[in-house]
Amino acid sequence: MTPERRPPRIFLATPAPAGTRLGNRITAARWSAHLRALGARVAVGREWRGERCDLLIALHARKSARSVRAFRAAHPTAPIVVAITGTDVYGPGGLGPSALRSLATADLVVVLQREALRVLPRGARAKARVLLQSATPHRGRVAHTRDAFVVVAAAHLRPVKDPLLAARAVRRLAEGSRVRVEHFGAALDARLAERARLAERPPFAQRARRETRSGARWRWLGDRPHAELLRALRAADAFVQTSRSEGGSAALAEAIVSGLPILATRIPASVGMLGARHRGLFPPGNARALARLLQRVETDPRFRRELARASRSHAPLYATARERAGWRALLRELALR
Repeated sequence: MTPERRPPRIFLATPAPAGTRLGNRITAARWSAHLRALGARVAVGREWRGERCDLLIALHARKSARSVRAFRAAHPTAPIVVAITGTDVYGPGGLGPSALRSLATADLVVVLQREALRVLPRGARAKARVLLQSATPHRGRVAHTRDAFVVVAAAHLRPVKDPLLAARAVRRLAEGSRVRVEHFGAALDARLAERARLAERPPFAQRARRETRSGARWRWLGDRPHAELLRALRAADAFVQTSRSEGGSAALAEAIVSGLPILATRIPASVGMLGARHRGLFPPGNARALARLLQRVETDPRFRRELARASRSHAPLYATARERAGWRALLRELALR
């Protein structure tokens, strides 16, 4: 009689604090749910501190470098998976020394979209696996706004997200335009406000509130429950992403599975998720180009249908079952079932 194997124990290290809606924490929560569904016992924390486990998954090569280093010292033969994020690969200076050491130590590397493979060193590229972030659209009924063309944006108020770009773009629209941008996202960090003060600029939250009061075409809705965002996507006419850098946007994946026409900055993550030929891409920081696309998606039904078809064609890639199958294959590759 074959002895029953115990479930593998996994520690998932993420730099994002518990209880926050930061992207890395949301990713960690979704991954842990997949791994538990596959039979693993998963603990999530900001740093590995000697917890008993068979596998370390480090989300963020640089910020989780200490966990990677400590785990390898304590367990020379146990497997390590390092997942690289946008700030790892697309931050100032690219992959730094601590991130490169994490990648060299890892048994496998996870990236969130295919374009990220291009920036990995050759040794890391050989052991890298692409795991697209899954998303589930709102399934219930929603009320569509008839008196406006609603465009949803979803990003925390951080410089890398360029959250006020859409506000600048809608000022350029013709007087008769019905475009209204609804921006979901938190003013995350007091340090951002301090940096803005030192640079003699108002904090993002202050500027967003002022922009909301000044006109009807751009509204900051603040940090709302995730279910409310999904309902808004279901009811929207289009989605816009203005980021200067992303690793693999969960909000973009949600817009894709919602079947929306998508406008997004031409950055590697958007290209990796939508394709280089996606006709809704525009240069980062370019309010004039975004305004032209907003006008076109509002007034040109053929263009709007083309972008919506692109989302529907990509949607199967972001199915929950597909992401879970990716983790199943990864565990098998590491001989952990």
